[in-house]
Amino acid sequence: MGFILWIVIGLIAGAVAHRILNSRGGFFGSLVVGLLGALVGGELAHILRLNISGGILDQLVVSTLGAVLFLFLWKKVFS
Repeated sequence: MGFILWIVIGLIAGAVAHRILNSRGGFFGSLVVGLLGALVGGELAHILRLNISGGILDQLVVSTLGAVLFLFLWKKVFS
């Protein structure tokens, strides 16, 4: 996946995670949450042995779920 596409998916995943958890986050906050969420989601998918085909929609879903989990845990630990 190209670097630009990775950033776009991260931004979308981060923005959706902020919406779901009713949290604040600007451009860079959404980017960081989305990119970290992509790492968390990808690692969880690997651990759970989920068959992810690697399409853009699959990666967006995994990234969004990872971003929601990351942001949820972040809020629980630091709030």
